[in-house]
Amino acid sequence: MQTILGANGQIATELARALKRHYTQNLRLVSRQPRKVNGTDALVRADLLDAIQTLDAVRGSEVVYFTAGLPPDSGLWETQFPAMLRNALDASRAAGAKFVYFDNTYMYPQSAQRQTEETIFAPTGRKGRVRASMAEMVLAEMQRGDIPVAIARAPEFYGPGKTQSVTNTLVIAPLKAGRKAKVPVRDDTLRTLIWTPDASRAMAIIGNTEDAYGQTWHLPCWDERLTYQAFVHLAATTFGVAPRFRVLSHWALVAASLVSKPVRELRELLPRYAHDLDFDSSKFRRRFPHFVVTSYEQGLRHIAQAPS
Repeated sequence: MQTILGANGQIATELARALKRHYTQNLRLVSRQPRKVNGTDALVRADLLDAIQTLDAVRGSEVVYFTAGLPPDSGLWETQFPAMLRNALDASRAAGAKFVYFDNTYMYPQSAQRQTEETIFAPTGRKGRVRASMAEMVLAEMQRGDIPVAIARAPEFYGPGKTQSVTNTLVIAPLKAGRKAKVPVRDDTLRTLIWTPDASRAMAIIGNTEDAYGQTWHLPCWDERLTYQAFVHLAATTFGVAPRFRVLSHWALVAASLVSKPVRELRELLPRYAHDLDFDSSKFRRRFPHFVVTSYEQGLRHIAQAPS
């Protein structure tokens, strides 16, 4: 039995597909309102804030994947995310299950520094500090050594379906609808984006590879990075629309944050858009050389062909 905690999100959905396709028919999807991805999926309703419910949901698992998400609300992150992760780790340890933690890069320096698995944490803002403390919690479990633990870390997403990211929301969705895209802060910095199905396929590989445990892995990204200006032009060409966009300046976003809570929650992430994002996934590609990474052109073509 392999169990996904925090089912329903785009990463969990693609993970369930990848696990069923390549590794197991015995999948359990856990969330407050789980929905089947594959016809054979077992569904378990559980609140990960409840230690007993989490323990029951994990019982009998061989591998547990933590893909839980929360709305971009700093208060929720501070009060709920660490508790959810602690319950998941405790339950996995009690079950003797391997544990794979899906992570992001919020704890990294918001600079042009190349990001590797050895990059020292330097979180900025409340959400960055939460993600740093959660990563440290998983690293401490890894050091404890009671169960095999791995970290699968990804930069910003772009992808199909209901992928939630700045790029999907401000760039891809408007362009596909024939509207003007909005680019945060600058259009001339290079971005590293990960195709959500690639992130999930790679996490499935890590969860089913014995020597992948005890390590942090940067999930594989297309190395031919683009500026947002180039990305907009590629997306517009793919969607058959004009490459219209405007840059939302740092100060315009700061001003908007005074009256808009969603923009206010984004504010602490703005410095990362002022610099090139150089996320290095070469470690994964050396260990798994046959993994085929989706190019930006291929990903955007898939989005273009999907129903709106």
